[in-house]
Amino acid sequence: MNIAAIIADRDPHDIIACDAATPLAEAIRILGERRIGALPVIQDGRVVGIISERDVVYCLAAGDRTCLDRPVEEIMTSPAVTVAPTTSIDEALSLMTRRRFRHFPVVEDGRFVAFISIGDLVKHKMDEIEHEAAALRNYIQTV
Repeated sequence: MNIAAIIADRDPHDIIACDAATPLAEAIRILGERRIGALPVIQDGRVVGIISERDVVYCLAAGDRTCLDRPVEEIMTSPAVTVAPTTSIDEALSLMTRRRFRHFPVVEDGRFVAFISIGDLVKHKMDEIEHEAAALRNYIQTV
């Protein structure tokens, strides 16, 4: 199974993102209101980075309160590590584990098409396992 299976029913217009010039305080407001952990940062239609809760914590932990007024492009994780719709779910999970992050922009032909989280990947894996278990139970009952 690949990322395309997870994003097939998603509308790219529903993606919550911010511009590179967005003040960090505004990005934090969006994260809090939407109860999400990260935002893709877009500039000229391209993913240029990700601003996450971790980025905010690291900035504030450094004692720099002025970072709240600065644009996210100064604080974000960049360049963003991206995946393609053809990337396997197992490959994406492995990359998240190795790189220690929880969100991926999905890019196809240079275009930003979706944003997925580790929760999306784990849910899909769980659904897959439940489907296989049901098929095995059904098979055993018919033998």
